[in-house]
Amino acid sequence: MVQNVAPVIAELEPEDFHLLSGIEQGMRFSEWVQREKVPEFSGLTDEDVTYRLDRCMDRELIERKTIQYEGYTLTFEGYDALALHTFAERETISGVGAPLGVGKESDVYEVQSYRPLALKYHREGYTNFREVMKEREYTADREHVSWQYTARKAAEREYDALETLYPDVRVPQPIDHNRHAIVMERMDGVELSKAGLDPGQAVGILNLILEEIQTAYHEGYVHADISEYNVFVDSEGITIFDWPQAVPTDHENSDELLARDVENIVGYFRRKHPQKLAKSIDIDSLSRSLREDSFESVRAFEA
Repeated sequence: MVQNVAPVIAELEPEDFHLLSGIEQGMRFSEWVQREKVPEFSGLTDEDVTYRLDRCMDRELIERKTIQYEGYTLTFEGYDALALHTFAERETISGVGAPLGVGKESDVYEVQSYRPLALKYHREGYTNFREVMKEREYTADREHVSWQYTARKAAEREYDALETLYPDVRVPQPIDHNRHAIVMERMDGVELSKAGLDPGQAVGILNLILEEIQTAYHEGYVHADISEYNVFVDSEGITIFDWPQAVPTDHENSDELLARDVENIVGYFRRKHPQKLAKSIDIDSLSRSLREDSFESVRAFEA
């Protein structure tokens, strides 16, 4: 499990960040950066590089491997440290607190700041690199693709979507972005999969979700991975989160992905509340009504 590196930041010196940034630069060309090239990338003397390598190795911010040469690469903790350092320099955040959620493709922490915020680190490719390489189109045209690259591109895509959609769509407000990390509004409420809705609430919540999907489409995006695990329910309605796989509506597969989103969320409510939701709902017709802005509402099933 990737750990919270916030406590380590206070121990690091400016030259340590120069070293980490230098290795990051070298990783644009190779997963493992040759020891001989680190002074050039980092702007440090050879002697200082040796000292900084040991310091960062002790803190598990980098790894060493001997191939045909002695090479170094950032761990995700090292990449986290660079992003967190940038947020601190920008005064976006003043500290990082307890984890809010740890998943296969992201870790989310509470943030100390001027308002309730959350820090999301993308982890795409950290444990399932080959799977991500197949699924994410932004890896297709690069000869060398690292974990850090796939995570950074996922964060960029999500941040762009949030900036476009907020506030017209109920998504977390984006605050700042650097590398593979996003600072955003902290969400209240509970995940839809754990919400324990009364049957009488189910159709109303489904309609709220479909309305947000519709608005997002007309603002230019399809979520492309919506499920009961990335919708929050609270007293004010719903919030849709996790947008790294979002595609613009002019994408060649956007209509197909919209239909899949609709099928996923309608299917969830059918399974959970079969007595309230008609089995006769036509997904294609429903998706078309969302695209054409003619959606009114899904009605409760009446026997």
